[in-house]
Amino acid sequence: MSVSATETQKQRLRELGGTDLEGKVFRDVRERDAIFKDTEKRLVEEERQRLQDIRDQHLPPVVCRMERTLADRLLSDGFVQVVTPIIITRDFLEKMSISAENPLTAQVFWIGKNKCLRPMLAPNLYYLWKRLIRLWEKPIRIFEIGPCFRKDTKGSQHLNEFTMLNLVELGLPLEGRLERLKELASLVMEVAGINDYQLVSEQSEVYGETVDVTTADGIELCSAAMGPHPLDDAWGIVAPWVGLGFGLERLAMVKQGYQNIQRVGRGLMYLDGVRLNI
Repeated sequence: MSVSATETQKQRLRELGGTDLEGKVFRDVRERDAIFKDTEKRLVEEERQRLQDIRDQHLPPVVCRMERTLADRLLSDGFVQVVTPIIITRDFLEKMSISAENPLTAQVFWIGKNKCLRPMLAPNLYYLWKRLIRLWEKPIRIFEIGPCFRKDTKGSQHLNEFTMLNLVELGLPLEGRLERLKELASLVMEVAGINDYQLVSEQSEVYGETVDVTTADGIELCSAAMGPHPLDDAWGIVAPWVGLGFGLERLAMVKQGYQNIQRVGRGLMYLDGVRLNI
């Protein structure tokens, strides 16, 4: 009678970066367990070597490497990097249409009654736009790369703490917005080293209609929007704009070919994708 790998065995190999037993059938338990042990041993040896390479070559994690490369490219393309507060006010969220009655409020990490860990970078960038538009000539190009926080338990592609890249351009021609959005999406995907992607129209609870960047199999890498937009009034913005928000851990997960985003997220179980219980 044939048998398949147990869920425990398959999970252990996934943690080590292998899918060798997925979908396979064995003659009996003895054959299955022997192949599992041999596969686990090989993967552990490979992971140990990767850990040694990280130490010998002084390699920063893949997300950190991607962050540096993206920042350098955007700076060379005329963007200004900004660093804004991680703690934001309830008023900022309400200006993004996330009121106390909005279900998204339950996904926010609140600090007391009126402050929270930012679930997105957009409110802060809107705030900067409102001031910079009086001081700089258009177009105004700024970006931020930094941590965001959201209560999310949807599985292998979501994190409670993640790194966002938001790049925004204010004051471009109205008729050129979509083309500029495509150019900026292409720039980021080129730097990330991901060639197989597509742009799709989606609906967002905050922005309404968005243009998302996804992989061919539907993994969302970026959500992008264009203005004028109904949210603009709350911030005093009237000029046309485009904005794109990328999750760097998602980009790194797809680039590395991982199935689990935990491998590239902030955590204590992995070091640059290598499982530490080996």
